Amino acid sequence: MTDADARPRGAGAFDFLIGTWSVANRRLSSPLSGSTEWDEFPATAVCRGTLFEGGANLDEIVFPTKGFAGLTLRLYDPERDEWSLNWVSSSTGRLSPPIVGRFGTDGTGEFNGEEIHEGATVACRFIWSRITEDTARWEQAFATADGDWETNWYMDFSRTA
Repeated sequence: MTDADARPRGAGAFDFLIGTWSVANRRLSSPLSGSTEWDEFPATAVCRGTLFEGGANLDEIVFPTKGFAGLTLRLYDPERDEWSLNWVSSSTGRLSPPIVGRFGTDGTGEFNGEEIHEGATVACRFIWSRITEDTARWEQAFATADGDWETNWYMDFSRTA
């Protein structure tokens, strides 16, 4: 999948994730604090296939050095032409508020919503980019007090055999 325009934008847009991935994480140690210290750690992600004829998928990511796992349920709303990304961590067992958006004609996906960070609600953005048959990048950013975006987590996905 090197031609971004050939990728589906609606149902099926997340089919590229089906399979098993090695994930290199780089996460800002203390978001929204002015910190420039990054934590790097591995993960393994498995997306178990397409549901609802491409309108849903489910993956689990395991962070072995962090002692927790996460689950993402992605659901496509054809009426709104947008996806909701719904995350739950094994450490809490609670769903986070959905992050919603879509892929553009350039093949990059932008998804926005709110996240709870240190007890406060903050604007949150996910970007999916660099999508090929064997690689993808996910990044998360929070809005700062002055409205700028601070990217605080990168995940670089590499497909495993």
